[in-house]
Amino acid sequence: MGKVTGFMEFARIDEGYAPVEDRLKHYKEFVVGLNSQQAKQQGARCMDCGTPFCNSGCPVNNIIPDFNDLVYRADWAAAFHVLDSTNNFPEFTGRICPAPCEAACVLNINDEPVGIKSIEHAIIDRAWEEGWVQARPPKHQTGKKVAVVGSGPAGMAAAQQLARAGHSVTLFEKNDRIGGLLRYGIPDFKLDKVHIDRRAVQLQAEGVTIRTGVLIAGKEGMGKDSKVTNWAKETISPEQLKADFDAVLLTGGSEQSRDLPVPGRDLDGVHYAMEFLPQQNKINAGDKIKGQLRADGKDVIVIGGGDTGSDCVGTSNRHGAKSVTQFEVMPMPPEEENKPMVWPYWPIKLRTSSSHEEGAVREFAISTKNFNGDKGKVKSLTTVQVEFKDGKLSEVKGTEKEWPADMVLLAMGFVNPVATVLDAFGVDKDARGNARATTDFTGGYATNVDKVFAAGDMRRGQSLVVWAIREGRQAARSIDEFLMGWSDLPR
Repeated sequence: MGKVTGFMEFARIDEGYAPVEDRLKHYKEFVVGLNSQQAKQQGARCMDCGTPFCNSGCPVNNIIPDFNDLVYRADWAAAFHVLDSTNNFPEFTGRICPAPCEAACVLNINDEPVGIKSIEHAIIDRAWEEGWVQARPPKHQTGKKVAVVGSGPAGMAAAQQLARAGHSVTLFEKNDRIGGLLRYGIPDFKLDKVHIDRRAVQLQAEGVTIRTGVLIAGKEGMGKDSKVTNWAKETISPEQLKADFDAVLLTGGSEQSRDLPVPGRDLDGVHYAMEFLPQQNKINAGDKIKGQLRADGKDVIVIGGGDTGSDCVGTSNRHGAKSVTQFEVMPMPPEEENKPMVWPYWPIKLRTSSSHEEGAVREFAISTKNFNGDKGKVKSLTTVQVEFKDGKLSEVKGTEKEWPADMVLLAMGFVNPVATVLDAFGVDKDARGNARATTDFTGGYATNVDKVFAAGDMRRGQSLVVWAIREGRQAARSIDEFLMGWSDLPR
């Protein structure tokens, strides 16, 4: 694959970024992708591996060596068709996937891996520019109706696959635009929402009916005092949905944020990240938010060292925060992984995002003891250093410290989907509060409730966009088989 000696001749080429001082002035994407020659050279590095571990490292099983080779040979149209055969939305994964395929690249054993994600990004952007991405409406209708609840990547992928199989699909979204957490969780500077919008147009051209502002829930709705983003104007009961459709697929996100119940949690200025981030995306879309949460001139502390925390850092810096500090309770990981020990699996190592490079202090092995306030508003927080001792985290005596904080953003991940939605359907849950369903080849993704299926975060818990697409595709096949007795949809 690629050039026989390419991996010895060429070094890895990473995508570039616009200068920090420029990109902090806006919320647009700032990644500088590979040009045609750079992508060709990167494709040349792909080796003729006996076993391409990148394929299995990729949750949607992209046929990576093939499209790398085709890019090297400048057959971009064929490269797109190979990529499109396994991945419904490469423009999403080419931008925000952490690329487990690259961690599994054989070249990564003792060198830098092939830039698979950047090649994927280049292929799909060129495909849109050249007009190769076209709607593929079905030639025949089955007469079966399917409701897909939740319009994130899992729901969009499932809806597209089911529509192409000839089913009448309705995609429900509780907020005012489709995309789920892609729309109101990922900042625009990481994923411009035009990519979601043009896929929505494609879905509709393929026969998918999109209904936004509709919450599928029981009488309790989202639950009392829920902080989950919900801009629904209409509610439909699960009973009505099951009566109107031949199958129902639940693909909502894992939106219940992990809380930090320490003294002072109720102070004004302490918010979930998912209260903060969706508001800015809505403003960017041209809407108005009364009392928008903003970081202007504030000492901001972000609790949580993952991607959501990084997104809070980047957004706070664009607001013009006085300072941004990010806490992570785990120890600082090594800058380089021990490849012989972890390859081809996802390594634990220090990862510095583009948002960190824009300005943030990162603190590791630190735990928040309490929030301190004045007249009901947070003014500081007290922390203590922690260490692993006897297999668990323990406080280090004498390390308490007070940090100024006018805004605290809790970005410690998500615990489960909204429980009231699953309860309203009567779906059994696993120990983590997710919908209980297997991924078996036969009968996979089916819940205990007749003709109700679950996929994506709703079934597996918080995860990656690429896993959501995989589960949406596989669930679509299971539903097609359930409705028709057989299915030729790819799994």
